[in-house]
Amino acid sequence: MQKVSIEIVKDLPVAEQAVEIVERKGTGHPDYICDAVMDRISVALSWEYISKFGSVLHHNIDKGLLVAGQVDKTFGGGRVLKPMEFIIGDRATFKGGKIRVPVTDIAVRETHDWFKGNLPHVDPVRDLKVRVVLQPGSIELGDIFDRKGRIKVANDTSAAVGYAPLTITEKAVFETERFMNSAAFKLRFPETGEDVKVMGIRRGSELDITVACPFLTGFIKNEKEYFHIKKDVYGALKTFLGSLAFSSVSLNFNTLDIKGHGVNGVYLTLLGTSAEDADSGQVGRGNRVNGVISLNRPMGTEAAAGKNPVSHVGKIYTVLTHRMANEIHERIEGIKEVYVWLLSQIGSPVDEPKHVYVKVIPGKRLDRAGIRKNVSFIIDEFMAGINVFTGELSRGEHPVC
Repeated sequence: MQKVSIEIVKDLPVAEQAVEIVERKGTGHPDYICDAVMDRISVALSWEYISKFGSVLHHNIDKGLLVAGQVDKTFGGGRVLKPMEFIIGDRATFKGGKIRVPVTDIAVRETHDWFKGNLPHVDPVRDLKVRVVLQPGSIELGDIFDRKGRIKVANDTSAAVGYAPLTITEKAVFETERFMNSAAFKLRFPETGEDVKVMGIRRGSELDITVACPFLTGFIKNEKEYFHIKKDVYGALKTFLGSLAFSSVSLNFNTLDIKGHGVNGVYLTLLGTSAEDADSGQVGRGNRVNGVISLNRPMGTEAAAGKNPVSHVGKIYTVLTHRMANEIHERIEGIKEVYVWLLSQIGSPVDEPKHVYVKVIPGKRLDRAGIRKNVSFIIDEFMAGINVFTGELSRGEHPVC
């Protein structure tokens, strides 16, 4: 049985601290793309392994790089000079006994399908080159999946941390990007690309938010039209942000723009993503598994996207700690904030972490014995249901970006 430490402290919750900084990278951001695509490939491979062999086999699809291409952008259009390149790396099982698995075909198919479904201005055949450099895994790690037992053992010694609840700042940053990439917003403003980035800083009860969003060249005839549409988008954002629970909200939108510089002075995109010519992407540099990058919070170093869903604790524990923290916060009355750390040890069953550390920030009512008892009970519940949870991860039921 794992060792559990439960600490009840009088720390100041993040929502009550003087300054809070939160970021979110949206659907078209190169880092988001890498996380989303690689995890999609892992889910597809998991389904393939289950259908052919009855269980998920060894794979880790968590080393991905989106190399920026090159485009020529003009008001009213443009052209792709050099396509983006998506490099898919790390390890997978290509064969079980005499049964072969079309790993490369699956990786290419899922990449193309993700781009088709999420970046409508990208032609994944014409605008994107996919290079699959996956290789078979090591004998030692592959053996994990041949061992008998209901629970897989951890394939790494790793640590993860999660927390709850989200602050209103974290929610505001997350929801702003989701609003701008919603179907309704795109219907109203088809000129906007998907590469939305939001950075928020709360000072006391005041929120200062900076948004970057490119406008599609095909919809912008000239500089004057760009600034006209920018004004309308700015107004829609101000209205949306005005509904949030802050004493005041300051909005900064596409702040690199400068009038009189033509194409060079405005934020334009041909394909909807800066990966077309400006910014490459990499797995693990995007949002945490709860959808934001919150600088006031403790964060682990693992990239959850694409990791094996039944044995890699870098994925299992990273998602699980946030779920555990949410459950503790929702079910135990009087808790302002909670943090959960899980530490694994390679070779030990994933339902037996080496250590569980829970830090609780209570409200005014303080029942230390009751809090400790209920936290321990919830931890035991999660560990007893680990197989159900890893099955959900295998099916892609928990987002990682």
